Amino acid sequence: MTDRHAGIIVPIFSLRSEEGWGIGELPDIAIVARWMEQAALDRLMCLPLGTMPEGGQTSPYAAVSTLAIDPLYVRVGGLPDFVAAGGTASLSAGANAAIDEARHAPSVRHDLVWQAKREALGLAFARFLEHEWRRDTSRAGALREYAARQACWLDDYALFLALRERHGSVSWRQWPSPLAGRDAEALAAARDELGEPVLYHQWTQWIADEQWQQARDAARRHGVAIVGDLPFVAGGDSPEVWARPDEYLLDVSAGVPPDAFSATGQDWGLPTYNWPVIAAGGYEWQRQRGGRMRELFDGLRVDHVIGLFRTYGRPASGDPYFTPAEEADQIAQGRTILGILAGSGLDLIAEDLGAVPDFLQGVLADLRVPGCKVMRWERLWAEPGAPFIDPAEYAELSAAMTGTHDTEPLAVWWRTCSDDDRRAWMLVLDGEVPIELPGWSDELRDRMLACAYRAGSAELYMLVQDVFGWPDRINVPGTVGPENWTWVLPWPVERLLDDPLAIDRAHLLRDLARQHARVPRAAPSSGAE
Repeated sequence: MTDRHAGIIVPIFSLRSEEGWGIGELPDIAIVARWMEQAALDRLMCLPLGTMPEGGQTSPYAAVSTLAIDPLYVRVGGLPDFVAAGGTASLSAGANAAIDEARHAPSVRHDLVWQAKREALGLAFARFLEHEWRRDTSRAGALREYAARQACWLDDYALFLALRERHGSVSWRQWPSPLAGRDAEALAAARDELGEPVLYHQWTQWIADEQWQQARDAARRHGVAIVGDLPFVAGGDSPEVWARPDEYLLDVSAGVPPDAFSATGQDWGLPTYNWPVIAAGGYEWQRQRGGRMRELFDGLRVDHVIGLFRTYGRPASGDPYFTPAEEADQIAQGRTILGILAGSGLDLIAEDLGAVPDFLQGVLADLRVPGCKVMRWERLWAEPGAPFIDPAEYAELSAAMTGTHDTEPLAVWWRTCSDDDRRAWMLVLDGEVPIELPGWSDELRDRMLACAYRAGSAELYMLVQDVFGWPDRINVPGTVGPENWTWVLPWPVERLLDDPLAIDRAHLLRDLARQHARVPRAAPSSGAE
């Protein structure tokens, strides 16, 4: 019998703790994993961890790097170098005020967190540089070993950020041509000139990786596997694109064609892959990326999986087009790339939502990669008002979901969906439609969760908001504003262990796991061998 799993979807930034500085931090995962063990949850799906640019952009899908860990998630207060430098007492009044305000803000204040952590990390690094690096201590050796092991991506990452800072955060395409074009002599000179800033960015990744691996080990001890999220493509202003510009069509913007969700399609403003060049190079970066993801995660949600088969590009002039153009080439390419990711030892979930070609499901089935079943979108036929498919009928090779980071939680969806949709769902829940449709309630919340647990899918993922019945949203697609990517739990993560509601939720989920054979069997194995 195939193991059946249950997990929650929650961004790391939402897991704010009592000790943190106003944003979820890497060590907070250990506390969440303790509650998850009590709830018989064995999967934690988070959003991308990549370093985000300063200056207002907060979407983890628009990170400067898809391979790094954002230093915003580092718990600075416990760093030995920061403690030795005097801790928060050594910070400016402005940084301490930012910490206090961020801790009490109703949502994540990325600007305040960055203000405080940038200063704190700078002080900690200066202390490390003086007392560890220049004295060539064992900790200096550990950083040197880490940088050598991660050189295939870290060298470009650290130099890119140092150069970006030197040039006022403008795009690398506006740098002097020797640097933009990666002239070997210019790069060597820049590494010499920017030695300390380059080392700083290597150091931040080293301490982030240490905290991440400690948190991941703690989660593993509680039987929790961490599932990452692989953004489809890196941003144009990223070390990945700067290092391999020939592997991208920089004047062709990636997106999706018109479909039932958008009459005009979507333009993401991201570069399009130059697939022929990538294939000729043996998909080297895809292999490196898969290896890096395996070091960080136990499983991986592959965002916009159809884009790995065929990418929809919008050129600066002319009509949009798919690349590759022919279906046979698309299938061969997608099989190759998914095979590379699966070959890294990761359990994959394919984000196959929206309009996709008929061949995709067959390929995913052949490769034994589950697709997504978002309950409110699974209907017997593709028309508004069509009956919903009972989750019990979902294929075993699938991942049932109560929602995604882009959807409203169930509480809001139920209140805003049509009466026809509510009737259709009551038919799934009760086998008949009541005379009076129920409003949202704790009872209905738990009945929807029970319905999700009985899904035929081997994998089940629930927004943490749906577990508690909260109405708060993570992101509203197509909008930019302070309400996106800033939601945090209504109380510190420590409350998960003693709050009556959190205890009640854990008991309910454990009971549902037992009823529907989703009780964890064993802790996940280590990912970084």
